[in-house]
Amino acid sequence: MSKRYNNGGNGAVKVGQAIAEILRREGIEILCGYPVNHLIEFAAAIDIRPIMVRQERIGLHMADAISRLSSGRKLGAFCMQHGPGAENAYGGVAQCFGESVPVLVLPMGYQRRLAQLEPNFNATQAMRSVTKSAEAIWLPQETPNVLRRAFTRLRNGRGGPCLVEIPSDIFNEEVPEPLDYTPVVSTRYGPDPVDVERAAAMLADAKRPVIYAGTGVHWARAWPQLRALAELLAAPVTTSLGGKSAFPETHPLSAGSGGVAAPATMPHVLKAADVILGVGCSFTESSFAVPMPKGKRIIHATLDPNHLNKDVPVELGLIGDAALTLEALIAALKDRIREARDGAAVAAEIAAVRRPWLERWSAKLDSDAVPLSPYRVIRDLMRTVDVANTIITHDAGSPRDQLSPFWVATEPLSYLGWGKTTQLGYGLGLAMGAKLARPEKLCINVWGDAAIGFTGMDFETAVRERIPILSILLNNFSMAIELKIMQISTEKYRSTDISGDYAAMARAFGGYGERVERPEDIVPAIRRGIEQTRNGVPALLEFITAKETEVSRPT
Repeated sequence: MSKRYNNGGNGAVKVGQAIAEILRREGIEILCGYPVNHLIEFAAAIDIRPIMVRQERIGLHMADAISRLSSGRKLGAFCMQHGPGAENAYGGVAQCFGESVPVLVLPMGYQRRLAQLEPNFNATQAMRSVTKSAEAIWLPQETPNVLRRAFTRLRNGRGGPCLVEIPSDIFNEEVPEPLDYTPVVSTRYGPDPVDVERAAAMLADAKRPVIYAGTGVHWARAWPQLRALAELLAAPVTTSLGGKSAFPETHPLSAGSGGVAAPATMPHVLKAADVILGVGCSFTESSFAVPMPKGKRIIHATLDPNHLNKDVPVELGLIGDAALTLEALIAALKDRIREARDGAAVAAEIAAVRRPWLERWSAKLDSDAVPLSPYRVIRDLMRTVDVANTIITHDAGSPRDQLSPFWVATEPLSYLGWGKTTQLGYGLGLAMGAKLARPEKLCINVWGDAAIGFTGMDFETAVRERIPILSILLNNFSMAIELKIMQISTEKYRSTDISGDYAAMARAFGGYGERVERPEDIVPAIRRGIEQTRNGVPALLEFITAKETEVSRPT
């Protein structure tokens, strides 16, 4: 047991102390949360930094980013109050579950004698459908075992949140010393060698192979293996939104990433493919994912066998860690492909598709119009920041669809993409968590005036907790994406109108806030915002934009 504990010399420690010590041993340095949860004090006592948020969902989003930025090697954790705190947190837990992000969720629970009584919210029961595991600590001596099971699930297999509920009346009960807890093992597994050989033969014989990479490449840190296989096969690489930045989008073989919106190169290479290798992806059918063309031969390499044939019929499944799978494929291809194929023709084809696509969008990207084109803001942002030393994330709706096709990611985990479930306001917490995990990076969230209405109060958290992010707000005073489907309600009742002076809000919270309305002011404002973050001040730049509804949809 850590010497920082004072157990009074009685050979036991309190449950709250034991949980905090287990977190410390597992490498958790930050505990996001909202009181009352007694774990906050126990954790602070041993120098685990508490970050208090203004609403529970943001705290989970921050913990989410902490896990993402280390590929799960350093886990995010969040704790909250029983009852309303756990109820408010549900959406954030569900978002982690949808995106397969390992986060330790630690709700306080009702006293054990009341925990099973209606209408008390029982987090263990209520969140079981949106967690990888959910378990309560009922006996103090079981504390190490319950946490051991949770951390083992967090560090092994497909990611997802794991919940440990701590009844409010157990914190001060005793756990015997010495505390029986050793950090859990993290394991990997790879595909069947027979299936690897079959997949290698399919890829070697393919005339137009394409690789579709998902988030699993990030969790496995399989970036070099992905590049090596693509160059060996001279195969175009596309990614899901979650997989964006797994492959450098400046590479000649990159066909970009996509969801609702995508560069023209992405659907082009998928439609032309004869074999598609999906690696580290689920192929989940979603309004926010690029659909796979019908009739293709698909090899599905995934960590979770439940993904096979879930949404897309597959010819061959490779079950295992993305890095191990890619390494096995490369080894199996060596006898079939003696040296890397010449990718010049493939690269030229991709470039030939990209060029007219960018030319078609240049009117918006280069627009001098007032109100501002959101595409002009994004263009100027990418040209002003040091992209290689920036971590950026979108938000739900228009900012996602405007940013993701045009932002060219060059470094792994420099773009935090998401889209299985699309809660407004998710991006702010991701940017804050990213800054905590990687303080040397410029961390940016791009959002709209709808999203800021959900989580904007937590810009104050960024100020108070000294998390200097750069927040890019595209404000068109409207739910623009809904205009086409809410014509009557808008005409009669202005139902899609929203408003606010968000730069003033940022200043009121103690941060830097600036409103920008003219195109010649975009770049100077971005530079001022970056300088503020270097001085330790969160900055919110509010760009007054047109009600833009056109996005680059894959066709």
